Amino acid sequence: MSETDGTETEVAGTESAVARHAVAESAGARPGVAEPGSGAADPGERPGPDAGADARPDRERARRCAAWRGAERALVRGHQNRTVREGLAALAAYAPDAYDLDEVVDLYGDGIVGALERRVAGLLGTEAAAFFPTGTMAQQVALRCWAGRTGNPAVALHPLAHPEMWERDAFSTLSGLRTVHPTTQPRLPTAEEVRELGEPFGALMLELPLREPGFVLPTWEELTAVVEAARERDAVVHFDGARLWECASHFGRALPEIAALADSVYVSFYKSLGGISGAALAGPQTLIDEALAWRHRYGGQLFQQWPAALAALNGLDRELPRLPEYVAHAKIVAQALGEALTASGLPWHRIHPAIPHTHQFQVWLPYPPDVLDEVSLRQAEETRTTLFHRWNRAGPGLAVTEMTVGAAGLDWTDADVAEAVAVFVERLRSEQSRATGSGSKDTVPASKAAGMTPGTAGPDPAALNRDATTTASTDLR
Repeated sequence: MSETDGTETEVAGTESAVARHAVAESAGARPGVAEPGSGAADPGERPGPDAGADARPDRERARRCAAWRGAERALVRGHQNRTVREGLAALAAYAPDAYDLDEVVDLYGDGIVGALERRVAGLLGTEAAAFFPTGTMAQQVALRCWAGRTGNPAVALHPLAHPEMWERDAFSTLSGLRTVHPTTQPRLPTAEEVRELGEPFGALMLELPLREPGFVLPTWEELTAVVEAARERDAVVHFDGARLWECASHFGRALPEIAALADSVYVSFYKSLGGISGAALAGPQTLIDEALAWRHRYGGQLFQQWPAALAALNGLDRELPRLPEYVAHAKIVAQALGEALTASGLPWHRIHPAIPHTHQFQVWLPYPPDVLDEVSLRQAEETRTTLFHRWNRAGPGLAVTEMTVGAAGLDWTDADVAEAVAVFVERLRSEQSRATGSGSKDTVPASKAAGMTPGTAGPDPAALNRDATTTASTDLR
């Protein structure tokens, strides 16, 4: 799972959507409903309508929240663990710096929401922007508008992109769109793959970064080449920029230059910025004018959204300038984690990407997720240090977790990471011994049967992802 000062998290395979969702359900996720994240609830803890009187998910979440809130050290502090009182207090504390509180409350976007829209347009260098309650709605509207203009309802995107994984087929069900896939590789498509796609498409949608395979990004040269290939196909380009804010360091370009490659861009306010909720669609004025009409039709013209807008403005003021720090320190943490896991003598591990592209990355271990969940939680409870959060099934005997480095993790040194890993591994071995003594066979590492050498980096997640399960998610865009 993920964790953030305003960020959040997922991992997945490249099999059919039906297969992926079936496996995710078996792991306790509710595909299409929730995705792990910073701003929303933790993965898998909202029982569905068929949960009946079983209160176990609530008890499990209460235990996790108590452990994470009580931890004195963590790489990131997820605001999903706040109490309502703490959330209100935080909003009140930073509100005076974010907006003039003597202004009349916003109604239907006539005040602070409009100020936020203008701020986003300025940051991205676009003519205009429109606030949306969710990214799901924002991207539906954008691609519906583009389909009307191009005359082609086909959207080329990755099969692991958010609309394919977590939106209940909303593109086709609500908006009359259909999707085509330039590639099934666990990375964004190449220019050649876009050129060779065997049918016309009206829009190319690129998720930056592509979360499921590990928050991966292309190089700047690769990105510009892909955009040019789409233009050659007479297609518009839309960026799913839910986490675009933290991509500037990787590309070595400012946000306006990145956004200028696309015809429209969606950004989130709660993932990396720590907002309450909400998103924005940015692009040319004519597109945004049409998008506002569709926002109303889709039910997004809410009476009052000023708390979400206020939190978003605070995120732009406080978190956005710090994201480059988080990205830089994530590289240090990832390297230290890899070295500590190698030294621990565990059968194998994988840090992916080895050098993170943003402030988020994956850790893979050859143990069942329920074992790793329990060990991670016990470490937080007993030592008041949170190293890992939720683990998710990534194949037989394999588990993956998503790491996020935020403000809380900036003072972690290599030695701090090594110490936390040593404590984690000690408890993992203790848990294995206990489970083996009770007759359990589930904790035998998959690597043992596969003959992997202890301490090695293990198999490539690019290959494993083809059989991996998606993590539970709470990213209700």
